[in-house]
Amino acid sequence: MQAAVAVTPAQIPELLLGLATVRPVFLWGAPGIGKSSLVRKFADSLGLECVSLLGTQLAPEDLIGVPQIRDGRSVFCPPEAIARDEPYCLFLDELNAATPDVQKAFYSLILDRRIGSYELPAGSIVIGAGNRATDNALARPIASALVNRLTHVHLTASARDWLVWAGENGIHPWITDYLTDRPDHLWSQPPKTEEPFSTPRSWHMLSDALHSFGSGLDEQTLKVIAHGTLTPAHAVSFCGYAKIVRHTYGIEAIMKGDAGWPRGLEDRDLLYYLAEAFRGRLLKELPAQKEHVSPALRQSAYRFKSLLVQLAEISVEVAQTVIADDADGLPVLPGWFLVEAARDMPRLVEARR
Repeated sequence: MQAAVAVTPAQIPELLLGLATVRPVFLWGAPGIGKSSLVRKFADSLGLECVSLLGTQLAPEDLIGVPQIRDGRSVFCPPEAIARDEPYCLFLDELNAATPDVQKAFYSLILDRRIGSYELPAGSIVIGAGNRATDNALARPIASALVNRLTHVHLTASARDWLVWAGENGIHPWITDYLTDRPDHLWSQPPKTEEPFSTPRSWHMLSDALHSFGSGLDEQTLKVIAHGTLTPAHAVSFCGYAKIVRHTYGIEAIMKGDAGWPRGLEDRDLLYYLAEAFRGRLLKELPAQKEHVSPALRQSAYRFKSLLVQLAEISVEVAQTVIADDADGLPVLPGWFLVEAARDMPRLVEARR
């Protein structure tokens, strides 16, 4: 299911308070962005126990229960996890990954709040969650009858919301500082191949590993755990950032002329990170229109072009990442700067000989 309107994690509690207390809700979102933890936190805020049922691990009889003979008649006894006397939050996680028979078994529970003769206690709430088919996750089509029994809310990752949460939950400072500078690295689209990819959950996993290794973490081990949890490009960039933190080597010094680009092959991850930081500074400091360029900024632009030449001398590939188009093939840096850079490049190269 595709989202017409999406919400961030900070908006979820208020939405669920108005929706889930009167009708069942289905929370859509990519893997690892915090759907399950948001539901559990919401249930806790209402003083309700959160009972999770995992759609991928259920059979129809797990919901309907097993029959018993009472007074010559068969009566289905719902499982203990569902048949409770006190109100609770029934969380149907990965509901759309369940088989069609299991989804069918949920119909009466979701719409009528009952299974057989058992009815959910007054004050109980029902919330489902699942990934989308476009996430390359296990997701089966939901029958229209079930779709129409739920209110659908689409969740998107928010770096701002996650960083607030991270600050309150002991996430490693390297990670919070890095994502403050690179909020676009919090989440990436799940790949079509079997490789790690960045999500709020994977950053949390990396934080746990960083805390576990402590100050004794060596560079090679950092690369292993970063590449084992994050999108490859994000892992390279993060390792470069970590090297800056450890060796106080920053883009500020390079742009002021107090330091040069790192040239060693062993510092290639650092070079990629600094190039990303350089691109970010260009985006921040260069106006979109040339007529808004002040004399002081004109001088800075010349310095920027010179730095680009110096970077290309070390690695043309890394230098290209600074001026590269976005994913849709559109220029990111101002057009006037790109034109001038292409025009002035031969003269700047000659000046360095």
